[in-house]
Amino acid sequence: MSLIGSNSSKRRRRVTVHHVSCVCPGAGTAAASPWASMNEELVRLIAWRVLAGDLLDYVRFRAVCRHWRSTTVCPRGCGVIDPRFHPRRWMMFPEGHGLHPSHTRPRDYIRFLNLDTGRFVRAKLPVFKDHCVLDSVDGLLVMHRDEDTAIRILHPFTGDVVDLPRLATLAPHIDLGLPGAFLPAQSCYYLRGVCASVSVSAAGAVAVLLALHRMGRVAFATSRDQQWHMSTWTFSYITPLSFQGKLYMARMSFDPKEDSDIFQVDPPPPPPPPQDHHHVDVTLPPPKLIATIPTDKLTRPIHLVECDSQTLVTGYTDRSWSHMIIHRLADLITLENPIPVTSIGDKALFLNNVRSMSVSSNGALPTVVGNTIVQASLANGSLTEYNLSTDAWSRPMDGCILRGPVFGPCCLIYHIYTCCIREYWNKGQLCNRNKPCNWRVKGKWRTGV
Repeated sequence: MSLIGSNSSKRRRRVTVHHVSCVCPGAGTAAASPWASMNEELVRLIAWRVLAGDLLDYVRFRAVCRHWRSTTVCPRGCGVIDPRFHPRRWMMFPEGHGLHPSHTRPRDYIRFLNLDTGRFVRAKLPVFKDHCVLDSVDGLLVMHRDEDTAIRILHPFTGDVVDLPRLATLAPHIDLGLPGAFLPAQSCYYLRGVCASVSVSAAGAVAVLLALHRMGRVAFATSRDQQWHMSTWTFSYITPLSFQGKLYMARMSFDPKEDSDIFQVDPPPPPPPPQDHHHVDVTLPPPKLIATIPTDKLTRPIHLVECDSQTLVTGYTDRSWSHMIIHRLADLITLENPIPVTSIGDKALFLNNVRSMSVSSNGALPTVVGNTIVQASLANGSLTEYNLSTDAWSRPMDGCILRGPVFGPCCLIYHIYTCCIREYWNKGQLCNRNKPCNWRVKGKWRTGV
């Protein structure tokens, strides 16, 4: 199955998605089958319900016959600007080796994993030859182009690309008091450590928020801007989460007796059209305090993670770090005495300070155990698993992925956890703290996230 997409620079890209089979009825004999003459309204109704489950199922649905394809909306050309076609729950899969240009074995093909079904697809993405991935939002890839530092939003399955301003426009905002900030290569280090959120306006403009956690600032731009706008306020000691076009941040104090706060950052409203060709300044609104968590309810370290279209807040019951606890963010906001979540069903939460995510356990992912929390041990950095059903800790495998290389064949859980760590995930490498984050590309240094 091939999907052709075009970008704003009018360069066409081919994205090839390989799958095992199509289970739609009448796939082989659609032309002579009554399925091909189904009422158009009914076809569209079924198509939208299929799309609610997964984008690639929708693509296969449209491939059944010419009538179904002509009756339904093609995702090509609007894969980014129409949120219905975002490939949610698809994550770029770290293979355990480097991506382009340091590694050529994939031959432009990158694998993606569905975090709900465990299915894999292969997409042909030659863009990796001159781009670096900074983040993934709703399955969209937030990419940095090497030649001019432009930020681009790429739909990996349709090839649609939306261009945003160059990241270099933020360079004047870097605090020169930061270590090495006066060096050009090191300044990229501060700008590339991001947690991004993507939203689309009714007019079709794509708005992006970048939480620059290494600088403690937030940047904002739309697909119609010429430069990024930096927040006038700063943040510190936070764990960010992108959810429904907004950023959520949990701020923790080093004082164990001090409460933790959760803030929400909204994109600014669309500015009025400029008059007399004057530039309209965009001001990013300050974060809104939406919840305060007393230490007797949830003790740090705190993580925010999306699970089944809800935001969950994880932490510990006390400073012994022996028992974990989960609350719904909505309950912390609205209820005076929120009730902890005792079960997350077949989901497993993978926690990290920069990115956390939920993964479904099913037959396709046998190493993922439902109703558990997977994270690096606070004691020694080894990968550990907390079972909410038994209220007990266990180690699902041997080895410490944070303090040394992973040798030999690796369990799938290593790959999934690496998705939470951008400095390895964006290079297609398994997590290994002994590897450097810089590598040489065409005579210049390319700084990892």
